[in-house]
Amino acid sequence: MLADAGYDFSVVSPDVDEIHDNSMDLFTLCEENAWLKADAVATVVVGALVIGADTLVCIDGVKLAKPKSMDEAREMLRSLSGRTHEVCSAVSLVRKGERPVDVRFHVISKVTFRELSDEMIAAYYQKVDPMDKAGGYAVQQEREMIIESIDGDYSTIVGLPIDVLVEQLAAQGIEPAR
Repeated sequence: MLADAGYDFSVVSPDVDEIHDNSMDLFTLCEENAWLKADAVATVVVGALVIGADTLVCIDGVKLAKPKSMDEAREMLRSLSGRTHEVCSAVSLVRKGERPVDVRFHVISKVTFRELSDEMIAAYYQKVDPMDKAGGYAVQQEREMIIESIDGDYSTIVGLPIDVLVEQLAAQGIEPAR
């Protein structure tokens, strides 16, 4: 999405342990995990503006991160079946050094799932790997199989609220390269 928006960037995967604290509210937890990722990279590449992001799915106050097993992924889809849930994507901008930056924000969208049978879930997972996706699904892959409707920003559900991010980057003096 950043490339499509015209930005030049490098991808660095931080080695951090995300927080899984159910006592924290959805927005704070998401923002804190995004910050942990950005801060870890900014400590290594001092002077660069680093973008960290985190996405969580939430239903009935239960936060769904990435499933640890296929059984857990199937259970996640069962819990979302026929219901509306929230997707929170948080972003943190961090720069260390002479011009420090510490900006955090989040965007919420809502997704309503179709009523899903175990057979429909199995068919979906034959086409989509859920293991690195919050809530065990990807809106950008085979969504017609599981999603009835979206209320909000599509890019937030994908995992990076690009419109708000572009505004925040502009506020830091960073414009697309092309």
